[in-house]
Amino acid sequence: MNIKKKNVESEIFTGSMADISFLLIIYFMLTSVMSATRGLDFELPKDSSQTPEIKQEDSIDVHIMANGALQVDGKQMSIDEVLPYIKKVLKQNPDKPVILRTDPNATYGDMVNVFDLLRQAPEKIGMPIKTISIPTQREIQNVWALFGVH
Repeated sequence: MNIKKKNVESEIFTGSMADISFLLIIYFMLTSVMSATRGLDFELPKDSSQTPEIKQEDSIDVHIMANGALQVDGKQMSIDEVLPYIKKVLKQNPDKPVILRTDPNATYGDMVNVFDLLRQAPEKIGMPIKTISIPTQREIQNVWALFGVH
């Protein structure tokens, strides 16, 4: 007797594979955390018809040099001396703005370190800095040239 084996073709049913993959995509989209990387928080000025005129003596000028050195109101300072100096000045006038000027050849990291330090003023010196302004190079050339600051 010769018995023939019936050859059964094996097959994986893939009819619902597309449905399953779309459900998995939706599941992972809903359960994953969407986080955007945050940069520096800047508040843009409100639209105003009048531009306030700020004189050099009405503000605190923080200048970051190309080598990372700091000058505050024309005086050479280390980064640890900046907040105590600003606290002394803000006690006299708490509304005084801080203008953070950066040399074009200074590193971005130096500017961010000083900006972060200024933002920590309420915790470190107990006084908030109400306005921190970072002028563009064109503003620095046009406005500060009037005061003789380079």
